[in-house]
Amino acid sequence: MVRQLRPAEPDHLDVPAAYAAHGPELYRFALRHLGDQGAAQDVVQEVFLRAWRSAGSFDPRLASLRTWLFAIARNLLVDEARRGAARPWQRQLTDGTRHDDHSPPEPDLDERLVDAWVVEEALRRIGAEHRAAIVETHLRGRPHADVAAELGVPVGTLRSRVFYGLKALRLAMEEMGVEP
Repeated sequence: MVRQLRPAEPDHLDVPAAYAAHGPELYRFALRHLGDQGAAQDVVQEVFLRAWRSAGSFDPRLASLRTWLFAIARNLLVDEARRGAARPWQRQLTDGTRHDDHSPPEPDLDERLVDAWVVEEALRRIGAEHRAAIVETHLRGRPHADVAAELGVPVGTLRSRVFYGLKALRLAMEEMGVEP
């Protein structure tokens, strides 16, 4: 008698429902990035396989299911771009319709939106002082002196908040399963 071992399906993640809700959108995202229907299908399949395997780490209080799935897809697409750059000869084995140079494709609107969602979710997970320092200096591009004066803290304190805030942001993104 042969028994197949399968991981237990988590109670809080309904993969078929998640696929029905987000699969087509993930496919279009992957297809626009890769330009290859087969590769896009493979990416979507791998997204849901990884989601199923690590469903226990999904916490809907930290990120929405959509954001989590798109973060997984983004990581897979980055890996695919790196693999293509490391082995350019493999592009000759396919039809070569999308990648005819060695540079990675420019991020499109969808990828920038996913990146923004991921950063927004990660920013929610860090302290308010660190979040304010990062938002004002990095995202809004304001001078440290102006932000420090507005917050009523010395410039050195603001720089420390930015430094430690970025470390906390990186950790939050890693906890979300995103490679910063």
